[in-house]
Amino acid sequence: MTKIVRYILAGIIAVVAIGVIVLCLLVGSAIYGYRAAIRAGNEAATLQNLKTIAAVEAQYYQTHSRTFGTLHQLVSEQMLSRKFDGDPATADGYVWTLIALPGNTSCGIVLRGESGSAESRTGQESFLSQFRI
Repeated sequence: MTKIVRYILAGIIAVVAIGVIVLCLLVGSAIYGYRAAIRAGNEAATLQNLKTIAAVEAQYYQTHSRTFGTLHQLVSEQMLSRKFDGDPATADGYVWTLIALPGNTSCGIVLRGESGSAESRTGQESFLSQFRI
């Protein structure tokens, strides 16, 4: 093999190696962006779910002898979708916990993100809502 052929082969290998490195960087940034979009979507859906649960609790309170309902009761009354059924209820990457405070005068909705590594988490924020009727 002549010297010129070796230089040409080395140049081709260098170009291919640079191309592979650039491709890996592009794929890595695409995966990062995809995960960030999933987290943002789940957090937006969670905020809407929180508002929906608060409205449904107020309606349940007015129609059920001034008592608050659990998530299971709200689902069985078909006031919430089945995605909130479960123990614990998990929807849109978050674990939902509904706590009725003593005295039945207030209700708190506590929401926490699923546990997991930073790469696999479907949400980074925790949400808390309390309301009194």
